[in-house]
Amino acid sequence: MRTLWIAPLLLFVSAAAWGQKPVPPSVRQADQAEENAQRNIPPPLNQRPMVDPAKLRKDADELATLAQGIPSEIDQTGKGILPKDLGEKLKRIEKLAKHLRSQVTQ
Repeated sequence: MRTLWIAPLLLFVSAAAWGQKPVPPSVRQADQAEENAQRNIPPPLNQRPMVDPAKLRKDADELATLAQGIPSEIDQTGKGILPKDLGEKLKRIEKLAKHLRSQVTQ
């Protein structure tokens, strides 16, 4: 007699557990965007961070100075002489170029 009411209870609990699926974050974001649209809330604007022109100019000048010295150091490698700081200069040039590009293209 006792097992008769346990079986439907277990069936009900398992059905409730199977019915709940986790909601992916993208669905939650879509629901939130839809709610905001219904409330006439405009989407957030992606504002560009302020760029310091003086810092950009300083970085560009340093990049130009470093780049001007590279050809003569490359010529030395042709003579069998490897300048000690050539690798560091090239890394610095790469870093400055990436930084400038990210600041300009944002």
